[in-house]
Amino acid sequence: MGDREIDQQLVERAQRGDKRAFDLLVIKYQRKLARLLSQFIRDSAEVEDVTQETFVKAYRSLSSFRGESAFYTWLYRIGINAAKNFLVAQKRRASATTNGFDIEDAENFEEGTQLRELNTPESELMSRQIAQTVHQTLEVLPEELRTAITLREIEGLSYEEIANIMNCPTGTVRSRIFRAREAISDKLQSVMEVGKDKRW
Repeated sequence: MGDREIDQQLVERAQRGDKRAFDLLVIKYQRKLARLLSQFIRDSAEVEDVTQETFVKAYRSLSSFRGESAFYTWLYRIGINAAKNFLVAQKRRASATTNGFDIEDAENFEEGTQLRELNTPESELMSRQIAQTVHQTLEVLPEELRTAITLREIEGLSYEEIANIMNCPTGTVRSRIFRAREAISDKLQSVMEVGKDKRW
């Protein structure tokens, strides 16, 4: 039995009033959801609040879940909407701190794969600069590009799942991810060139 089927069984049990079944879904997805929301909201306490609010909204709306998409796709959509509402209420744009973004996250991007092979002090500095550049580029991307690339590269979702979450065609998702990768790649190229100049 796959993840989706297990989730569907838990949802059906929760819909019949089994609170423990919903607790299991919370335990399973709270970290992943918080990681996703931290791409939009800076403060970790606020991320926790919005994560909790997402699960509350999901629980209240559980009767409307029909299983047409995977549970986590449905949950992530609620989470992203909750984050947007939170940011509008706070009247500020999402931005995360650079020190919250580590090398492991950068390795999820194609450009970051080389970071694992480097271990000199100079290369570690370069690795930090690359991670910082990736993170800063993510911060300033338009919201739809940032959401698409985060769901794809950090959460590892398929194009179809992202299209479902973002409520748009798969082709649009591919285009957004391509544009986000291009922006990240452009910024990384300038960092790499500066790094080479410093070395020689």
